Amino acid sequence: MQIAKDSVVTLKYRVTDSDGNMVDEGKEPLVYLHGGYGGIFDTIEEQLQGKEAGAELVVKLLPEQGFGEYDETLVEIEPRSLFPENIEVGMQFERASEDDDDEDEGQLFTITDIADDKVVVDGNHPLAGMSLVFSCTVADVRKATAEELAHGHVHGGDGHHHH
Repeated sequence: MQIAKDSVVTLKYRVTDSDGNMVDEGKEPLVYLHGGYGGIFDTIEEQLQGKEAGAELVVKLLPEQGFGEYDETLVEIEPRSLFPENIEVGMQFERASEDDDDEDEGQLFTITDIADDKVVVDGNHPLAGMSLVFSCTVADVRKATAEELAHGHVHGGDGHHHH
């Protein structure tokens, strides 16, 4: 079966940066619903269109095709008093909004530095600004179920089920 809209694709994959350093060794296969459902980067999905099980693919992603350009305006210095005592560099949190502005809702921030009474937080994805190399082998292709299509994501053994 060829990869086409509304098929479930299972990929064995690994991701490196442009220098060949491992970013994600893909211990678990990536299973996604093909056809514009947002389960994988558009550039990779386009390259996989029409491929069959066993096909191998290497896709180079520029920052704007992956996790975006690094945005310095997303780095902020906050008063230490806004955080719990037990914070550490590397911890992540979602920004709490004080008004009805949903702009930052769901945006993850990472603590990148703690000094005296200040905390530096970064709202960029950790891979923002990086060119990535996505290498994969198509392990399986199947037709999506009606339920998967209705929900816009994969269910069952390889996917997830949260209903």
